[in-house]
Amino acid sequence: MRHVIEQLQESKIREVANAGLGRSDVLAFWFGEGDEVTPGFIRQAAIESLQRGETFYAHNLGLLELREAISTYMSARHGPVGVDRLAVTAGGVNALMLAVQMLVDAGDEVVAVTPVWPNLTAQPVILGARLTCVPLAPVNGAWTLDMETLLAAITPATRLLILNAPNNPTGWTLSREEQQRILAHCRTTGTWILADEVYERLYFGDIEAENDPAPGRPKPGAPLGGEGRSPSGGDLCAPSFLDVAAPDDRLMVVHSFSKSFLMTGWRLGWLVMPASMTPHMGKLIEFNTSCCPVFTQRAAVLALQRTDEVTPQLVAHLKACRDTLVPLLQALPGVELSPARGGMYAFFRLQGFDDSLVTAKRLVTEAGLGLAPGEAFAPQARGWLRWCFASQDPQRLVLGVERLKNWLDAQRALRQA
Repeated sequence: MRHVIEQLQESKIREVANAGLGRSDVLAFWFGEGDEVTPGFIRQAAIESLQRGETFYAHNLGLLELREAISTYMSARHGPVGVDRLAVTAGGVNALMLAVQMLVDAGDEVVAVTPVWPNLTAQPVILGARLTCVPLAPVNGAWTLDMETLLAAITPATRLLILNAPNNPTGWTLSREEQQRILAHCRTTGTWILADEVYERLYFGDIEAENDPAPGRPKPGAPLGGEGRSPSGGDLCAPSFLDVAAPDDRLMVVHSFSKSFLMTGWRLGWLVMPASMTPHMGKLIEFNTSCCPVFTQRAAVLALQRTDEVTPQLVAHLKACRDTLVPLLQALPGVELSPARGGMYAFFRLQGFDDSLVTAKRLVTEAGLGLAPGEAFAPQARGWLRWCFASQDPQRLVLGVERLKNWLDAQRALRQA
């Protein structure tokens, strides 16, 4: 076995979740998914595909009908994104791995902004790259990027920059100005950008008023002139590198059906890349997964075509969940956090509880509350906890805070005894 594989750390989130296996009394908020099932019309499309006997191999890059639907969907939000720039993948994580496989050789230098979902930092390490992490820093509970530190870390020797915004776990979101600066710098160094934008639609904040882009280019997420809104006007959209990049820039963007369409278990996503790379991506997919199942792709076509029946309502519900949870957490003594502008997580610090893995395990066993430990996402997030607030019933969030409060009160009483 390769040494790098032996040295891979097991998921600390799974480690905490395993402590609660078999316990029906635990309120689980540790994983990055909600408890609401995929909408019925999407499931029905897959059922009908199966009933038609569509159980055979498909094109490496995905059904043309799905790629055309993705092209329409993306072009409506970010300007023209042609079918020749798209590949359908077996989930967002598969898209990320394919991108890293395509770009990174053993020994290459990769820079990643952290804290971040650990898969993004593990993938280049698995391929033998040298990883440098540039940490965000918390300011009054809100995580921020030191742009000068990031740009200084990206040199002509840097093969790839990995970014996730809106960010899991912090909710940090890049501004359009920051994206422009990063892109301009990476153009000078010849560095590729891998942008994980799977939370793009799960965006709650108004995009700041910015100068108009170059003629003919849309503002981020607002190709028809509405700031941050889709053509229907029904949903916000976080800034995307696609809004400021040219089609042939060294940029790969990852998307997923998991979050915005309630399709986590379907394992379906897509990649946007320069058109010259797409045929080669087809070859790489052949040697990874060959293709995605036809019946899941049929369902995805309908999900995109009827997105206004799913995503705006989902985002409104998630915002209500966030606005339920965050004030309750902020009211607890010793809690530090700021409302996330995007994503589906509250990321908070508990003063006096510096080992988040130990704390998370204790919360499971002693309070019946399942949260993800911050150190799963980066060493500098030790002492922080991630709470996924995607709950169909917001009262579960209220009950969870009550359990946390009671546990904290008990810990303080023990210390004072």
